Amino acid sequence: MPHAYSSPPPKTGLPRLPYFPISLFGAIMGFSGLTIALTKAHELLGLNALFYQVLTAVTTLFFCLIAFTYLLKIIKHPKAVKGELSHPVALHFFPAFSISLVMLSLLYQTMLPELASMLWHTGALIQFGLLLYIMNNWIHHEKWQITHMNPAWFIPVVGNILIPLGAPSFSHLELGWFFFSIGLIFWLILNSIVMYRLFFHPPMVKILEPTLFILIAPPAVGFISYMTLTGATGAEGIDNFARILFYSALFLTILLLSQSRRFLQVPFTISWWAYTFPLGAMSIASFMMYQHLGFMFYAYLASGILILLTGLIGLFTVKTLQAMQQGKVCVPPPTAP
Repeated sequence: MPHAYSSPPPKTGLPRLPYFPISLFGAIMGFSGLTIALTKAHELLGLNALFYQVLTAVTTLFFCLIAFTYLLKIIKHPKAVKGELSHPVALHFFPAFSISLVMLSLLYQTMLPELASMLWHTGALIQFGLLLYIMNNWIHHEKWQITHMNPAWFIPVVGNILIPLGAPSFSHLELGWFFFSIGLIFWLILNSIVMYRLFFHPPMVKILEPTLFILIAPPAVGFISYMTLTGATGAEGIDNFARILFYSALFLTILLLSQSRRFLQVPFTISWWAYTFPLGAMSIASFMMYQHLGFMFYAYLASGILILLTGLIGLFTVKTLQAMQQGKVCVPPPTAP
């Protein structure tokens, strides 16, 4: 997920820390989504538990490395952080940090419940604070244009829909419904604006095209959260509202995968990580459909997406490390689309 519209060639001697992108937390969202999907595969299909256990450790390690590096950036280069907070793309990736905390809390929910509770409460608090900041920024602005709009603007909303996943274990259900309601209503509002921008204005810069996959996340995560909040079990737990959320997410997944040839033409940048979290959410949602309805179609669907996601994350990890080695990640972003 990008905080830049393009990847300019690296400049020799240029300090990298000021340009360390907040969008790298998008990779943690992808790793966490894959880990939870593997956990579901273990519970429902008998996949070896070692897969999700190892990936939990890897995800935690990567989160700590990225968080520590960004903390150094905040301390040493506060002006660079302020620059990201005013950037039309980077601003919307700050909630990726709080979302990562919430996702990590779900990974440790059974292993270390006290740590998980602390991560969830911290993530929920930061998420709500960032939501207030970003929405005030949207309302009282002097700079946003319709061409600045892109699916990355969904990220602050997705965070609210995600928080209810931990509400039954770490807090009260009403708090979960509070966040779910915010996320659902503003997803519908933002979805209309994004579609208007895509339909009637010039195309997004090509490097941002992978962010279209973020369109899958709100209905997919919404389905998972709704099922968690209702606590329903069995086939009767899949009510009509749950079906609307799941099948709209499924349609968007099919629509975007049908454009694979177009996405393959986009040169690799951090924006490619935008593919991962939404696909992880769709895999988890499909596993839940299988769990409730027992139809093998959903098991095959979930497994297919999981295999695709595993391959993509492996590829993106290698490419990201190569890009870092070549100095193509921590570079100054352009100021406008």
